[in-house]
Amino acid sequence: METESHNSLQERPTPSSNGRTSVDGDKLIKAVRDENINLVQQLLEGGADVNFQDEWGWSPLHNAVQSDREDMVDLLLCYGADPCLKKKNEATPFIIAGIVGNVNLLRLFLSRGADVNECDANGFTAFMEAAVNGRVEALKFLYENGAKVNLSRRAKQDQKRLRKGGTTALMDAAENGHVDILKILLDEMGADVKACDNMGRNALIYAFRSSDDRNLEGITRLLLDHGADVNVRGEEGKTPLILAVEKKHLGLVQMLLEQENIEIDDTDREGKTALLLAVQYSLKDTAQLLCEKGASTDCGDLVMKARRNYDPFLVKLLLSYGAREVCPPPAEDWKPQSSRWGKALEHLCRIYRPMIGNLKIFIDEEYKIADTSEGGIYLGFYEGQEVAVKRFYEGSTRGQQEVSCLQSSRANSDLVTFYGSESHKGCLYVCLALCERTLEEHLTTHRGEAVENEEDEFARNVLLSVFKAVEELHLRCGYTHQDLHPRNIFIGESPVFL
Repeated sequence: METESHNSLQERPTPSSNGRTSVDGDKLIKAVRDENINLVQQLLEGGADVNFQDEWGWSPLHNAVQSDREDMVDLLLCYGADPCLKKKNEATPFIIAGIVGNVNLLRLFLSRGADVNECDANGFTAFMEAAVNGRVEALKFLYENGAKVNLSRRAKQDQKRLRKGGTTALMDAAENGHVDILKILLDEMGADVKACDNMGRNALIYAFRSSDDRNLEGITRLLLDHGADVNVRGEEGKTPLILAVEKKHLGLVQMLLEQENIEIDDTDREGKTALLLAVQYSLKDTAQLLCEKGASTDCGDLVMKARRNYDPFLVKLLLSYGAREVCPPPAEDWKPQSSRWGKALEHLCRIYRPMIGNLKIFIDEEYKIADTSEGGIYLGFYEGQEVAVKRFYEGSTRGQQEVSCLQSSRANSDLVTFYGSESHKGCLYVCLALCERTLEEHLTTHRGEAVENEEDEFARNVLLSVFKAVEELHLRCGYTHQDLHPRNIFIGESPVFL
């Protein structure tokens, strides 16, 4: 987006060849900004540099386009202005024409060599800028001339590492409240309503980011009617339903609850559900609607929150829907056994999560232990025990074989302890003993250290445990392990193998 925020603080003024040129250049830019076309012509005739750029890279042509002065643009081009000149943030006059929404200028710059999908340093194209600024005619013109509707915003490498970028024109239109642009993108141009940015946010989340709620209902309805994912998560793990409650917008809450696949009890990263927030904000109608639609009242100390807010209506409502009068917090003296994962386990223990059978888990980066080829490994509690949880899709052959193998080898102390498994919404959760590190991590940490007798003892114990585990798998259970690697050997109280 063409704003000063796009410019890096590290930028420096463009050096000029001499002081006089710099003075004339500054005068020329000021004359363009003042829209004094006679003075612009005088300066050009006097030899002012038509391609002079100020410290941010603004040239006379950039300024003329920003002022939407076609006559001044023509004059500057006649005197040799570079139609493809870039500002410090790499924005061209063509991209600025997209912001202004001037179709004549867009057509002119395309004829002078502009690429319809060219972008600035932040990944903004003219098409995206037209969507941001609600320029309907410019948007249609650019589309007719080959603009890519579903192009996602390219991020710089350092920004990409922070999962920035990936935004589309549809998300821009949703965030800026342009219902007309949104309709055109969806109905006429085939915009992908399921597209997500690099943080996993879709256009529905972007709609809720807007500070102006006037068009929010219309935009939400439009996106939902076109199949937007209603359970997507935004900042802090908040779903559209949670965001609607936070906006204290009963109509939006009702609209979202009408969706067939809505997950009414989803929590944000703090373990708060939509109902808990409704009670916290004393939103009586919203809380009643959520309860009527089946929201769980087992999501924290709801009754206590209602009492603290001196809200007898909510107290009676919650009790009538089965809320407990007292929801005891975890024991204050509870301490995690794991030193490595202790902080995350304490947080997971403290927040509310709906149970999956005997398992408490939250699929979030904070609680991820490792990636796998299928669904990752996460921290969890199984029957109150700290566990590592391997996630598979429910029909996974590998997952079923792993459960079968672990069940048949429970008595073997050289194999990782298996606590149990749960299935929920198409996923299989396999709960295993939580170990502090892998052999690979141990070797990396202790690489280069002198080998003492104690270290020899450790190495012998590891190898002995591996051999015994392989014997158990191969001879007694009929399984073949095809990936013997230090990362698959876990270190606990004694070496264990998986």
